[in-house]
Amino acid sequence: MTDTVEAGVGAGLELPESWRGVLADEAGKPYFAELAAFVAAQRAEHQVFPPAGQEFSALDATPYDKVRVLVLGQDPYHDDNQAHGMSFSVLPGVKTPPSLRNIFKELDADLGVPAPDNGYLMSWAEQGVLLLNAVLTVRAHEPNSHKAKGWEKFTDAVIKAVSDREEPVVFVLWGNYAKKKLPLIDTSRHVVVQGAHPSPLSAKLFFGSRPFSQINEALEGFGVDPIDWRVPDVKAG
Repeated sequence: MTDTVEAGVGAGLELPESWRGVLADEAGKPYFAELAAFVAAQRAEHQVFPPAGQEFSALDATPYDKVRVLVLGQDPYHDDNQAHGMSFSVLPGVKTPPSLRNIFKELDADLGVPAPDNGYLMSWAEQGVLLLNAVLTVRAHEPNSHKAKGWEKFTDAVIKAVSDREEPVVFVLWGNYAKKKLPLIDTSRHVVVQGAHPSPLSAKLFFGSRPFSQINEALEGFGVDPIDWRVPDVKAG
């Protein structure tokens, strides 16, 4: 681990082991130390989501060499108990947010996968779906409050690192913000699935876009297994 990664550890930003080799140089840049200090200061003064230690949950759940799909979100959920470090996902027992409800509706229409009773997407992450937000922290109830503090530079580096892999990957860019990341991706080797954001504001355009069948068709074209998009129900008792 580099000195600056160690500094990040001291500030509560520890990179998962499988990503350290490809992100160590990025974590060694001055902005990353400034970002770590910013997040630590914000946590000292405000409630910040996700909880400390969960900033890199997506990277931890999906090791670098296991990534098959990258789904890019923008900002963590900013209401209580929602964000846990994976884009669009919430922990079991937390009410499914509107965008994720729309994702499940489209999944049912696309592949006939019924909506689960929870929004915990770990089963996707464990199959190689990297659920990455562009910004990895947020002040409670203040969307985009940690925008332009350095997270975007870091997550751009994550996207580039995935694009640099020899194995092809499916990149999922929903909405205009995500589509701006297209230049980071080597489209000669990877497949990009683009569409409207599943937010209620643009859901009419999202519905019918069939992203899940597109992703699985691309994976099968790569000669690898498709994603099983079913999310296990969490039953009381």
